[in-house]
Order: sequence, then C-alpha cells, then structure tokens
Amino acid sequence: MSVTIAMPVRNGVATIATAIRSCRQQTYREWTLDVIDDGSSDDTAALVRSFGDDRIRWSSDGRNLGLAARLNQAIDRCETAYFARLDADDIAYPERLERQVAFLEGHQRVDLVGTASLLFDDVGRVVGLAPFRATHAEICARPWSGFYLSHPTWMGRAGWFRRHRYRADMPKAQDQDLLLRAWRESEFACLPEVLTGYRQDRLLIGKQLRTRWHFARALARAGWRQRDPWHAFVAPLGQAAKGLYESLAIGAGLTESARRHRALPVPQAEVERWNALWTELAAGGTG
Repeated sequence: MSVTIAMPVRNGVATIATAIRSCRQQTYREWTLDVIDDGSSDDTAALVRSFGDDRIRWSSDGRNLGLAARLNQAIDRCETAYFARLDADDIAYPERLERQVAFLEGHQRVDLVGTASLLFDDVGRVVGLAPFRATHAEICARPWSGFYLSHPTWMGRAGWFRRHRYRADMPKAQDQDLLLRAWRESEFACLPEVLTGYRQDRLLIGKQLRTRWHFARALARAGWRQRDPWHAFVAPLGQAAKGLYESLAIGAGLTESARRHRALPVPQAEVERWNALWTELAAGGTG
C-alpha cells in the first residue's frame, strides 16, 4: 500500500531539508512526498528541487492560502491508499511509515493512527515527550478539552480524509477541529513508540492566544450543532482560561519552564536514539 505524505510549507528553507531527508530514510519505500508551497518568498523551491528525487512532488501557485486549504489540496490529488502528515520543520523516524502502515493493515476498523513524538528545539535539543493516549477511548475521553493526537504524526486512510476535510476558515487548531467533528463516527489510535520528532518553537503569546481562540470557536460551533448549549458556552471558557494561564507564564519570562511543563520526561536511551538521528540528518544523511 502506498502513502502520500503531505507537507505544506511557507518559507521553510531553514528546516525543510532535514524533514525531507527523514522521509528519504524511511524503511517503507512506497511513498510520495507532496510538498505544497503556500506563498514562500525564500529559496524553499530551489532547495526542494535540489534533491532530484522523483518521489518528491513540488507545486506552487504563488498564493498564501493557509495550512488547511493546502492540506485539502493534497487530499484532492492523493492517489494512494494512505495519507500522512509531516510538517516542514519536523522529523519522521526511519521506521515511522512502516509501523503505521502495518498497524492500519492489521486494524481495518482504525481510520487514523498517530505516533508518540519527541519534542525538540530549533538546534535539536530534546525538550521532552509529547503527552499521548493510545486507544480511541483514551484519545477521545474529553473531546471538549481537546484530543491527545499530535497532528504531524498522523497517518490515515485516504477515504477518511476525503470524508472529513479540514475547515479552510480555521487558520489555527485545524487538527483539533477536524477530530472534534469526526470522532463520534471514527476510530483513532496512537502507537506508543516514538516515531516522530516534533519541533517546538518559542512560545509566543499571540500565537498561543490565536490557537486557543480558534479552538474555542470550533468548540462553540460543535456545541450548537449538537444542540448542546452547555458545552457551547463552557468549553470555550476553558480554552480562554488556558490561554490566560499561558499568557501569564510567557509574559513573566517563564517560556522555557512553560514549554517543559507540558512535556513528559525522556528516557536516556530515547535521548541517545534521537541524538544519533538528528546528527545524521543535520549532516546531510539522505538514506
């Protein structure tokens, strides 16, 4: 079964080379990397083309439409059985596609599977492990508070993505909005093995508040659609409270402690595994 990896990018020249190298290192070889430009003004195009790999598809129309619109574009032209995500600043461990394809092949009722992910900073230092839940029941235990299923780790059946498209008017929290709309009629899972490196950039007040605001909008919309006025009002207030806490922490200069507070400790063996992978990719390893 082939996999399409969707990688929208805007001005990704500083990070996309390592992301692409991680795709080329995959032990599972039946993949297409769909790199969709979203109005870049740097040298991203030249860098992507320099790989000279027929499995890497580059497209650009010069416009800035946003992540959701570009992901829908990738879904529309996906011709493979499976559709996966990887951001242009993240890393796929070599076994990631192989493990996820095997899981989906062996669990026909599962629509979407993620992986555990290691959080790292801009210079490759380990921040921690992202919290995750393994089963659908655990992932969806508190849908009105959000879903523990990191977006850059997703792989799902292409037909599921066609039925549950991203909302183009969501500039932030597109993944949480999609899961909120789809969870009742879907089956999710997450592999406990760390198979994705998830870059954590600096926590910025404006960015955090925008994400909370847009997820609050999604919650309110879902509450009204389901004729649940309680959640339509209370769930968005919960997001506002979280946004206030994060803003106070960042404003007080506690950015690093706030970032690490959200992460789990990393076993030393996992740190060493990551350091070896990062060193190889940063040095230009292409697989």
